[in-house]
Amino acid sequence: MCAAKDVTQPLLVLASASPRRERLLALLGLPFVVRPADVEEVNHIGEGPEETALRLAASKAGAVSKACPDRVVIAADTLVYLDGQVLGKPADEQEAVDMLQRLRGRPHVVFSGVTLIDGRAAWHRTALVATTVHMRCYSDEEIAAYVSSGDPLDKAGAYAIQYLGFRPVDRVDGCYANVMGLPLCHLHNMLRAAGLGPDATPVVACNDHNRRVCDVAASILAESMESRRGAEPGHLER
Repeated sequence: MCAAKDVTQPLLVLASASPRRERLLALLGLPFVVRPADVEEVNHIGEGPEETALRLAASKAGAVSKACPDRVVIAADTLVYLDGQVLGKPADEQEAVDMLQRLRGRPHVVFSGVTLIDGRAAWHRTALVATTVHMRCYSDEEIAAYVSSGDPLDKAGAYAIQYLGFRPVDRVDGCYANVMGLPLCHLHNMLRAAGLGPDATPVVACNDHNRRVCDVAASILAESMESRRGAEPGHLER
């Protein structure tokens, strides 16, 4: 629970149990605390992946904001989408193998919904980010070795783009950090629009963390907040 009147605590709260999101958010250089959201991640019949990602991110942020009304809550939900189907976390090793075989040598889309809620001022902002991921033609032996490591079992789509021992991705069109679970440049824009900083962009820190040079960060950071899907101060979208 958040200590609502404790001004010594960080203003920002990350509503996630993901260590990957925690590490990415730390790259912004802003202090925060982690308060995982107890929200059931289910898909609704007839709902597209964009709507699901936005709904779940809003639900996570809303749940934690109720417990932390004097804080600014950040929440995200990331989905892997292939052939008209959302690929969630595999239930077991065999399902992980099946997912990786389906993804092999093909492109798919990773959607992330991001929600920012300030309980003090009763406003919220949302963003939807999509990245097209092109998988390489890895072998069945590589799949077996990766699955035996246990890493895929808590990952949507049964893979981590940053896993050095497998490296399943050939290239991405869009934000690399989005595939990891938290699109940093988009979140930076949201925080800046809300007057919460940070002053420096996350480009250098993100590049260093991921050992690559991002080719879309400049265009993302240059975008106007008016062009984003978002909400003016008001109630939380459901």
